[in-house]
Amino acid sequence: MKNLYDIKNLKLAPQGKLKIEWAEKQMPVLRQIKERFRKEKPLKGVTLAACLHVTSETANLALTLIEGGAKVVICGCNPLSTQDDVVASLVKDFKIPVFAIKGEDSKTYYRHINDALNFRPQITMDDGGDLITELHTKRISQLKEIIGSSEETTTGVIRIRAMEKDKVLSVPAIDCNDSDTKHMFDNRYGIGQSTIDGILRATNTLLAGKVFVVVGYGYGGKGLGSRAGGMGANIIIVEVDPVKALEAAMDGFRVLSMSNAAKLGDIFVTVTGNKKVIGVKHILSMKDGAILANTGHFNAEIDIEGLEKIKKTKRIIRPFVEEYTLINNKKIYLLGEGRLINLVAAEGHPAEIMDMSFANQALAAEYLVKNKGKLKNKVYRLPEKLDKIVASLKLKAMGMGLEKLTKEQKKYLSSWKEGT
Repeated sequence: MKNLYDIKNLKLAPQGKLKIEWAEKQMPVLRQIKERFRKEKPLKGVTLAACLHVTSETANLALTLIEGGAKVVICGCNPLSTQDDVVASLVKDFKIPVFAIKGEDSKTYYRHINDALNFRPQITMDDGGDLITELHTKRISQLKEIIGSSEETTTGVIRIRAMEKDKVLSVPAIDCNDSDTKHMFDNRYGIGQSTIDGILRATNTLLAGKVFVVVGYGYGGKGLGSRAGGMGANIIIVEVDPVKALEAAMDGFRVLSMSNAAKLGDIFVTVTGNKKVIGVKHILSMKDGAILANTGHFNAEIDIEGLEKIKKTKRIIRPFVEEYTLINNKKIYLLGEGRLINLVAAEGHPAEIMDMSFANQALAAEYLVKNKGKLKNKVYRLPEKLDKIVASLKLKAMGMGLEKLTKEQKKYLSSWKEGT
């Protein structure tokens, strides 16, 4: 018998419902899709399992999918990102099966993933690739029931593309992360603002005048460096890609190796999608009082296991702040157990940002249903046409418009005969 939900406390529902309503007011793109879904029911009869950060914005995605006719079940994609009051409202007020508790241990986390998969979904929606990985490793018999999957994050896309490369991917997968209206806005404007929000809520530290080390200069790193620099911090970028490193240098930032940056930084934030980018040798060379945080999906970017081995003592000095006294007697402060600091200590991206990201997810689900049986077992980027629909809906909601090409301009752009 499958469980119907596993959450912290149903009594938190009234507060969660208010959060969901507040977010909905700031998500006009998803609202427009929701209105269309209500009329067309493109997901009728489909069971969809979503492994996402369970926040007020995610709640509005779930309600949009339900308006489209889907049966939705949700589990958390990170043990510390769940908003327990929102979860309570989803269960009590909207009768959605949810399996997520803020602070759950690893065993509970994976039990919740399997609780969601027990509903036998035809579509999976991931933020980090855990549902699709569980299906391919431990629930292989269910793969034949899957129409397709969609993925929200850089980390998850790395995983599913590795599965495709190894020829083990057994379902079509939609890469929503690389949609322009996701990575150009969510990764840059969302991460930049929400990561700093999490750091400041956890530490109440001053950024102005601090040496702020950003490890990784993708869109997330660009946004973070820009926002921290705007608050008066001195930015150092650590990169392995020479083109991205050069871009950082020309954006006005210092670019150093991790070994050199470790000796100078006051605050370090990882945003790479890789593991152990801050290692033990780096930590030992850091200043007394250095702050370590992560805004990549998994808590693998900082070598926490290694940090534990070089500590003399450890204590929680503030909520989400662990003070490590090292064997060299320096004190290092780890935020949020090395997990996503913007969701651990704050509320994640603003609703206006998630509006576009989750619009992509809703349209990806519709695309998978419309193309059932037509897609190969490979990773597809969400079609550009759908990406542009999201951008157009956002502009419309902002009260802005687009210029239109004249016939003469269209002809000029499509011809090779006209020149100077």
